[in-house]
This record gives sequence, C-alpha cells and structure tokens, in this order.
Amino acid sequence: MRILLAFIFALSCQWVIASPTALDNPSPQASFSSLVQQLPAASIKELSPLVDQLAATNDPKALTLLEALKDGQLYYTKDNKTVVRIIEENKATKEVTTETILEPLTTQTINTKTIKKIRVNNALRGQIGDYLSALKLFAEDETVRQAAIADFITQPDPEQVGLLQQAQANEQNEQLKAQLSIALASIDAHNSALPENQLAAVTLLAESQHMETFYWLERLQEKTTNPELKQAISTSMDSIQSRRDRYKMVENTFFGLSMGSVLLLAAIGLAITFGVMGVINMAHGEMIMIGAYATYVVQSLMPNHIGYSIWVAIPVAFLSAALVGILIERLVIKHLYGRPLETLLATFGISLILQQAARSLFGPLNQSVITPQWMSGSWEINPMLAFTYNRLYILFFALMVFFGLVLLLRKTSIGLHMRAVTQNRAMANSMGIRSGRVDALTFGLGSGIAGLAGVAISQLNNVGPNLGQSYIIDSFMVVVFGGAGNIFGTLYAAFGLGMINKYIEPFAGAVLAKILILVFIILFMQWRPRGMFAVKGRFVED
Repeated sequence: MRILLAFIFALSCQWVIASPTALDNPSPQASFSSLVQQLPAASIKELSPLVDQLAATNDPKALTLLEALKDGQLYYTKDNKTVVRIIEENKATKEVTTETILEPLTTQTINTKTIKKIRVNNALRGQIGDYLSALKLFAEDETVRQAAIADFITQPDPEQVGLLQQAQANEQNEQLKAQLSIALASIDAHNSALPENQLAAVTLLAESQHMETFYWLERLQEKTTNPELKQAISTSMDSIQSRRDRYKMVENTFFGLSMGSVLLLAAIGLAITFGVMGVINMAHGEMIMIGAYATYVVQSLMPNHIGYSIWVAIPVAFLSAALVGILIERLVIKHLYGRPLETLLATFGISLILQQAARSLFGPLNQSVITPQWMSGSWEINPMLAFTYNRLYILFFALMVFFGLVLLLRKTSIGLHMRAVTQNRAMANSMGIRSGRVDALTFGLGSGIAGLAGVAISQLNNVGPNLGQSYIIDSFMVVVFGGAGNIFGTLYAAFGLGMINKYIEPFAGAVLAKILILVFIILFMQWRPRGMFAVKGRFVED
C-alpha cells in the first residue's frame, strides 16, 4: 500500500509540474537538488523521510541516487559536502572514481580519505528497495523496466498487484506489457481464490521465459488437488521446459564455437609449421604460454588502463612468441630437418625448459589477468539465453586472425614462397627461394599466432607455467583431423571438434567426452589417414 501511495503521489507531482498554473505558482514541495544537499547532515532517522521525498520528486536521477544509497556507494566530500556516487574503486591505490549527483555533472578520481559514506541501516534499505521497485517499473529506459518486471515474475508478491496493473496500463511496449501479464499471472496462480482465474493464470504462464516460473509451477502442482489445474500446470511446465531445451541447444552451439575459436588459434600455427616443415613441435603449447604471460606483464605495467592494455598485449604477445619461435628454429630445429623423432624429443625438452623459465620468472602459482570492462558481462537475448561478451570477442578475434593469415598466404610474396616450399621444397630451392629463411619465418609466424591464442586464453583462464600443456594435445588432434598443413581444414576441424565436445559433455562428462572424441579421430584416420582435407604436393607425398 505504501508503494502504491508513493507512486500516486509521484504521478500527482508530475501533473502539478506539467500544469501551467503550477508554473505560475510554484509548489512548496522541496526540489530534488535541495533534498540531495540535505543528505550529508541527515541522521539515520532523518534519512527515512528524505528518502520518501526523493522518491516523490519523480526526478530521473532519483533512481540512480537511491540505488547508490542502498548499495552503499553514496558519499559526500568532506570539504564542500558535495554528494557523489562511487562508480569505480581501486583497492590497491585506495582511490575511487566518483560522479557527482547534481549539476554540473563531473567525474574525477580522488582519495578515499577525502570522502565520507552516507550510512544506512537494514530498515532504510528495505524502504529504499520498495521505492526502487516502483521507480524501475516506470523508468524511461526500457532495459530498466524489463529487469524490474523480471524481478516481479521470479518473486511474485500479492501486495504488488496494484502497482503492476498501473504499470501495465501505462506501458507502451507490447512485449513488456505481455511480460507484465505474466507477472500478474504468477501472483494469480498462487493466490487467486477463484479456480477459473487460477487456471487462466497457469495457462498464461506457459509463455514465461523464466525457469523460476517452472519451479513455482512445480511446487503448485504438488499442493493442488484440482485435476484440471494439475493438467494445465503439466502442459505449461512442458512448454517452458521445451523452450529451455531449444535455447540450451543454441547455448551449446555458441559454447562449441567459442571452444572451437580457442582451438583454432592454438592449432593454426601448428598446422602451418607442420605443413611447411614437417616438424612435430612439442613446444607449441609454451608459445601459447608466452603470449598469455605477455598479456599479464602488459596489464601489470598498465594498471590504470586495463581497458586499453589488451590492445597493447596483442602485438606484444605476437612478437614475443614469434621471436622465441625464430630463435628455437635457428638454434635447434634447422639442424634436425628430416629427422621427425629427434625434433619431437628436442622440442619436448625445449618445452620443459620454457616451463621452468616461467616458474623462475613468475613463480609456480597461477596469475590472474583482469578482463577489461568492455569484455565483461553478457548479451542477454532473453532470460533463458545469454552470450558472454568475452567469448563473443574471442570468436570474432579468432576469425579475424584466420582470414588475416589466409590473405597473408595468398596475397603476399612470403605466402607464395611458403606454399611453394610446402608443395615441393627441392623445386622451390632450384627457383631461388631461400627455404631456410622461409622455414624461420614460418616457424616464427606459427609461434606468433600461438602467442595470440595465449592472449585469448588469458581472458578465460588463469595464466600459469602449465597453461600450454592443456592445449597441445587438442591442437594436434585438430591439425591431424583437419589435414596437416591445410588451414581451412584446421578451421573446420577446430569448430567441428569444439561443437561435438560441447554436445557430448552434458551427457558424458568432460573426461569421457575427450576420450570419445579421441576414439572418433582414431577411427576417422583409419578411413582418411591424411585428415579431412589433405595437402597435395610432392613434398607431402614424400
């Protein structure tokens, strides 16, 4: 009742403000700015009526202010009593980025010693929470209204019926109006005394996109003795579950593509290295590790610019891994061409050396890389389906790297030389192509792309000395399955294996899913020993 009265009062204030008479004869009601200026000096007792008046002003900034007050993010400066909201906090430096509530709006980074918190108790938080529910339902932003309606659907409250009906009458968006109907149906399904109303509400709940509705219906089914109502509940629950299963399939496809994008970045460098030089590089995983540690180091050097550090880390990781790769090729690999078993043993030893070097430099414990704010959160399609931004960005990044590599191989002279050496090394040498230089650049390119994979993986997992070992086996499986040396085969294999793994995992578990995929690849290789897309050429034939 208090919420409804507050809302009616807010509407009346809005009408008074809009009327010509009110403009000629201003209302004695306190303005939003004057109420905000009273907050620093107000005690806990005085804050309660202030909150009532702030909610009644119907000012667009009242929602932001009350949310900040409820969440303990509202402060005032000690020098001039300016009310500010904390929007970002750096605990390491004991500094906060604040934004003023009143005009002129300013944002600045200050020390926590210069501000003081406006404290609230649990009773006041409850009071603010009631007002926030009303303010959010009538906010100008559709996203805010949608989130508020979702809260009412998942937490039906009979006392909010009047508020929801008023919001439904005012709502212009048909989609949100339908969601408000579901919120009202959630209340009627559990509290209506009329069986026909309860039956109609349960039938309408079949359109809900919230799994909480499914659980509410499940509990209602256990309590009711009405057979007709039980049948209606079963039908609605089946509809919700069927919708959830469809969205789950879409979600698994997305996670499969996301996993495939990581496998693509990890395997594509190995594919071109093995295709051109025939070298089984067991240290490829450590190139991924180098890229991940490069991201960690860049972020450590730019603690106040986390959002931009990832862009700096991309070229740094590529160059770091590429230079290490070229060094390995010049010092070790070039002396072992034509002896694949010896290159396997040599690169395995190099991988152990690089892991120990990482332990010595960064310690044996995993290091965490902070995800930039623009990569955090998720893109919510509906309450049952959401895509995380970091995985979306990694997917786009992997495709950009892949098609960039395709252009490099097809449109540049070094790409032409690499393809020539792949198809026939002896003929390429006789045509004046320096195959040794091509080998070094190819190894460096493959290692550099592995470094880019490390940048992507650092946004999903912690960075540690054994990071590369988690991906080396999967990378080899992708290369062998797609066809050694064929980058498009690597693309199809990476995304294919990623999706197969995510579809099998819910039923078989993570370990058994890996085993089943390995068995599948072994059987597939019996049928096509050179993979899906075998590279053709005399070098490969030999």
